[in-house]
Amino acid sequence: MIESRDDIYLEVTDLKQWLYCPRVVYYRFCLPKIRPVTYSMEAGDRSHETVSEQEEHRSLRTYGLDEGERVFHVAVASAKLRLSGRIDMVIRQPDEAYIVDFKLSEHEAKSNLKIQLGAYAMLLEESWQIPVRKGFIYHIEQRKAEVISITPQIRKATRDTITTIFQFLLGERMPNPPANLGKCVACEFRRFCNDVV
Repeated sequence: MIESRDDIYLEVTDLKQWLYCPRVVYYRFCLPKIRPVTYSMEAGDRSHETVSEQEEHRSLRTYGLDEGERVFHVAVASAKLRLSGRIDMVIRQPDEAYIVDFKLSEHEAKSNLKIQLGAYAMLLEESWQIPVRKGFIYHIEQRKAEVISITPQIRKATRDTITTIFQFLLGERMPNPPANLGKCVACEFRRFCNDVV
């Protein structure tokens, strides 16, 4: 049982997942020993490693930048937010940093990915004491970077999502399934949702 917010850290990927299907986050914390690993998860991990290796030899033109230092697999955490994560890549300049998140997705970023980048930006700012105004979703198969501005609205939505997740976890309240039940077809937790056909 989770008794207080101080008992756990959320991971940034929990925020993204919450907006896709909140039950996955609920199961992760309330039934922590049962999460199966799917083929898609393993494929995603492999593709991230490959892109990181290739990225070291590329110019920064993909991101519209002339210069910057690439830093890979940056671990960040905030005791204040009770949030941690690992950023795929950070491009650091003297007065600013940019978040880069590698994705197998072909689609333009939706709110869940924008909030994921917002969370990484807030964590990096706290850890490195450097502003992050912009991030990128790097679409691996298209070899294309999508620019995401880290707006005040994204920052607020990120904080609101963290608050909502903690309210459900601390109250041990099962969230509703996603409105689009098509998301449930390939879900590793589908067998635990008795109200999803």
